[in-house]
Amino acid sequence: MKHLFTSLALGAAIVTAPLAATAESHSDLNYVLVSHAPDSDTWWNTIKNGIALAGEQVGVNVEYRNPPTGDLADMARIIQQAAASGPDGIITTLADFDVLQGPIKDAVDQGIDVIIMNTGTPEQAREVGALMYVGQPEYDAGFAAGQRAKGEGVTKFLCVNHAIQQPTVGERCRGYADGLGIDLGDAMMDSGTDPAEIKNKVLAYLSANPDVDGILTLGPVSADPTLAALEENGMAGSIHFGTFDLGEEIVKGIKAGTINWGIDQQPFLQAYMPVVILANWDRYGVLPGNNINSGPGFVTKDGLAKVEEFAGEYR
Repeated sequence: MKHLFTSLALGAAIVTAPLAATAESHSDLNYVLVSHAPDSDTWWNTIKNGIALAGEQVGVNVEYRNPPTGDLADMARIIQQAAASGPDGIITTLADFDVLQGPIKDAVDQGIDVIIMNTGTPEQAREVGALMYVGQPEYDAGFAAGQRAKGEGVTKFLCVNHAIQQPTVGERCRGYADGLGIDLGDAMMDSGTDPAEIKNKVLAYLSANPDVDGILTLGPVSADPTLAALEENGMAGSIHFGTFDLGEEIVKGIKAGTINWGIDQQPFLQAYMPVVILANWDRYGVLPGNNINSGPGFVTKDGLAKVEEFAGEYR
């Protein structure tokens, strides 16, 4: 696995090479990353690792802020507070355009550079006045997942949505249904985030719908308890199981053959690249001409060796 980490480090060094000589003199640059994630969602540790490494390499200060419970109204207030502190730039998710567009536009109007990452769309990023978008188009990723699942024999599915309050996340389920050529109907479950509750809901749904032959989960929060449910009812390995994102239990499931694939949206790059881009923008006035799509990429058992060591850390 060392060659992968070396490649990541080398790529980072190439991207940041112009910054190295001036990083110390520009260490007063301050950025804030605001996410919609609750404290309980460990998937975001990779995001934290991304901004930490980027900040260290390019010599800037980056602070991570989030609503502890994932409440989007609270997130909107955090963006307002971040803007009031006068940072050189804000990196933020756009989990709900209606709730968050106002605070983001206000920050832009104050002269603060903004980059949208992870959630939202390039179109929405332009509408709020952001410099660019770095992330995975959610509907497109879901559609690709649905097409793949269709080719692998899925005809009826359950989509376990642990973030129903975030409209953009639901686009994964909608895209998946369209990729399969199936109406979404009631196939998208509002699972909540409590592991025991998710497990019980999945067990109940599969018991009531025995013809379901495919499951899609939207991240480790829903994937881990869903896998536990399948192990309990004896369906692990016999029902098609695809998931978004990677994590320790997801990697184990892929390795064991109980999860067919994980969709890696490369959260490390979603966090790392905006910091590097903002630093280059502030120092030299240079900016990539296009948005950056960090995913989707399918991780299967065959390709697992390249990412297993870094799942939950850099992947």
